[in-house]
Amino acid sequence: MLPICVTMEFRKLRHSHLWLVFLVIPLIPTVMGAGNYLNNLGMLKSEWYSLWTQCSLFYSNFFYGPLIALYCAYIWRVEHLNHNWNQLMTMPVPVRDIFLGKLVLALGCTVFLQLWLWVLFAAAGRYVGLPGQPPAEILVWILRGSVGGMGIAALQLLLAMIIRSFAVPIALALLGSIVGFLLSNGGLGLYWPYSLMLMGMNANKDTDMVGNLVGFGVSAAAFLVLFTALGIWYLKKKDISAS
Repeated sequence: MLPICVTMEFRKLRHSHLWLVFLVIPLIPTVMGAGNYLNNLGMLKSEWYSLWTQCSLFYSNFFYGPLIALYCAYIWRVEHLNHNWNQLMTMPVPVRDIFLGKLVLALGCTVFLQLWLWVLFAAAGRYVGLPGQPPAEILVWILRGSVGGMGIAALQLLLAMIIRSFAVPIALALLGSIVGFLLSNGGLGLYWPYSLMLMGMNANKDTDMVGNLVGFGVSAAAFLVLFTALGIWYLKKKDISAS
């Protein structure tokens, strides 16, 4: 039943303008990062790595988490606006698959955003005159950031399901990202999902800040499983109250 739910959720989004938002918004931190790089050439001497510190500084702290939250809020918007919880719960599919169907697309969103960032980053490097190709290590950081972002996707999906407001979950994602920046700098990043995204990407760093890769993976998996389980539990509880 899960493939059916994924297909249904994809059809809801196929004719929306959400993908245009995802294509345009990441341009903002990329342009800001490139401009900051060009304005500080006297201090930034590590070429591609220096450019990465500037682009990732803006993107990871102010855009990535809220973009995931925007997606999650949008895919629950139909249920909230149309008050169609009963219709949703009477679908001939397990409640678990309803949540997981939305989660699969949200997880795909985290990866898509990161791959698009890689394309924009490479283009920005060409624009500022950097030689050669971006280091493959930075691509690894970007993809690792998407792993850290999966826990955020599950959490934001849970919040968007519970909170009827479209804007509040997005604001919480922005706040969570800022707190994540502080905690990651304080050595507590493994205990906060938004910090994992920052750590995975080496946001504003030109050296690897994930010292314990196993610990990073375990923490990312734990947050993903925890928030997914809570989301399924809440949806089942909602089913009882709606019937």
